[in-house]
Amino acid sequence: MSDTQSLPRIGWIGTGVMGSSMCGHLLKGGHAVAVTTRTKEKASDLLAAGATWCATPKEVAEQSDVIFTIVGYPRDVRQVILDPETGVLAGAKAGCVVVDMTTSEPSLAVEIAEHATQKQVASLDAPVSGGDTGARNGALSIMVGGDADALQRIRPMLETMGKTIVHQGGPGAGQHTKMVNQILIATNMIGVCEALIYGHRAGLDLPTVLQSVGSGAAGSWSLSNLGPRIIDNDFDPGFYVEHFIKDMGIALAESRRMKLSMPGLALAEQLYQAVAAQGHERDGTQALALAIANLSGLDWETRK
Repeated sequence: MSDTQSLPRIGWIGTGVMGSSMCGHLLKGGHAVAVTTRTKEKASDLLAAGATWCATPKEVAEQSDVIFTIVGYPRDVRQVILDPETGVLAGAKAGCVVVDMTTSEPSLAVEIAEHATQKQVASLDAPVSGGDTGARNGALSIMVGGDADALQRIRPMLETMGKTIVHQGGPGAGQHTKMVNQILIATNMIGVCEALIYGHRAGLDLPTVLQSVGSGAAGSWSLSNLGPRIIDNDFDPGFYVEHFIKDMGIALAESRRMKLSMPGLALAEQLYQAVAAQGHERDGTQALALAIANLSGLDWETRK
């Protein structure tokens, strides 16, 4: 649609490390955007770019055709979408689409879909992978559960945020796919951190090491994108440790429900609990290197 006046009106809830960039792509695409977040100051860049502030998720929904949420925890998702007084579904009109992009519980995605159906509202669970870099570059992987027709309606909006958009199945399927993603990352991050610590103790130049191993069979997104940050002592969050612990907790709970043993995931979760206990819960997931180095009496930041 070339006429921006005919573009769907967007509601956006949650402007954290990733959400702000994702919403920014929609603003740049010409959409009218109504936004709310827990702390108004965190939405200041979006407001300066033309977004409209709303006091509650309900108010956002009342002004929008498509409402996106990307918040912290399942309890936040429940409050933002299902609260009977201030939630999205309290203000959503028949025919609109609610898209939760938070990594959350599959069962909650099913519950939201059931409530949405009662209001003739479409609901999608669409968690993402790619971190702050993917969000800034519009290169996220988006895993979608819910109604296929609703996905097609909003696909142009998702394409401003991501390069890989795949419909995984019915309500909750997107969240289950994100659990697969997080399980893959969890043990991979242990390997990335242990390998760099080994390389340092062996006296190697780590950037030179990455030139050899990053493009071979050992290569991974985490190694290529977070390995250099670990080497540079850059532990700023692309994805918070505390949120990754939340995700692993969901995956472990779902695994127990399905009677699956996940020893690697359980180990990763315990190591990340150590990262949080050492005061790094608001750092990026690459801060795992600090906790693993500490097991060998190495202060990674000073390399002593």
